[in-house]
Amino acid sequence: MAQLIKLQDYVSRYETDLYRYPSQFVRLKKQQWEKMKQHWENGDLPKPSPPVQEWADEEKNSMKDKLFSLFKKKEDEEEVTIPESSDEDLQLDMDAGQDIHSEEELKASFLNLVFDFQLRWASSTITEKSYVDNSYHYDERLRYLLQRFPDNIFVMYNPVLKIKNAPVELETVLITPTGIWCLTFLEFEEGTAYIGSGERFWIKKWGEREEKVLNPLIGLKRMERIVHQITRYAGVELPIYQAVISRNGYIDYPQSPVGIQFLDKRIHHEWFQQQRSSSSPIKSVQLKAAQAIMEYCQTTSFKRLQWEEAASKE
Repeated sequence: MAQLIKLQDYVSRYETDLYRYPSQFVRLKKQQWEKMKQHWENGDLPKPSPPVQEWADEEKNSMKDKLFSLFKKKEDEEEVTIPESSDEDLQLDMDAGQDIHSEEELKASFLNLVFDFQLRWASSTITEKSYVDNSYHYDERLRYLLQRFPDNIFVMYNPVLKIKNAPVELETVLITPTGIWCLTFLEFEEGTAYIGSGERFWIKKWGEREEKVLNPLIGLKRMERIVHQITRYAGVELPIYQAVISRNGYIDYPQSPVGIQFLDKRIHHEWFQQQRSSSSPIKSVQLKAAQAIMEYCQTTSFKRLQWEEAASKE
């Protein structure tokens, strides 16, 4: 799974120690998968339990109702004492009522559980939390980025950067070992055709219908410009790519600008497989690039209750 290092303006576990958490994520995800698979093979997965409440109420669930510990604290060098309800001790719940018959179904279930956990790491630290928009839990595009790309890719999804004291929301930034991808998605109904141009609006055609959509290159070029300035200032030497993704549609732009890729239904799969097949380990230049961009990210959060109480007693 790709690693969600920044989501909107939420506080992220990665921004506290970007050089520690990526490797910890890879190691502990592997450990938990092996443990979960062993439980399944031994036939001792938990029996279906009553449905849990909505995500907003999940924090109230008792730890004794949890099963598989994911990303549990194992590093001896940690100096902070972790409260029992900390995200470091959060565990994976099997889907209520799910009956798993094959290893493929087990993998799908595991990926969904880790997806939910990634949202936690991308919206909380040991001492702080951010309110997460519930739509992210059902965001198919975010799920596609995290569940179908490899561990060595960092994802920044709708990050809010502070540029000259003004907040600027970007779209999707993938930071890979070999380059940075600035991505914008252009996806509506299946089979939609888009006629590109240098104008403010493009033409969207679907069946007999025809309407205008905002030119996606406007936001894409701004995103690339910002990322380029940040990484250049930080001395990061990684190529920056720009792409418009339309997994279910077609893009026609006869005289398209140089340096922009249009990954529509005809060629998206080829690009996708190239990203998936990369076996390169996480590189120092990749971490440096992520750190440089993260330093410009805006964060909105609040202190966890137990830390508020501890501070008030001091």
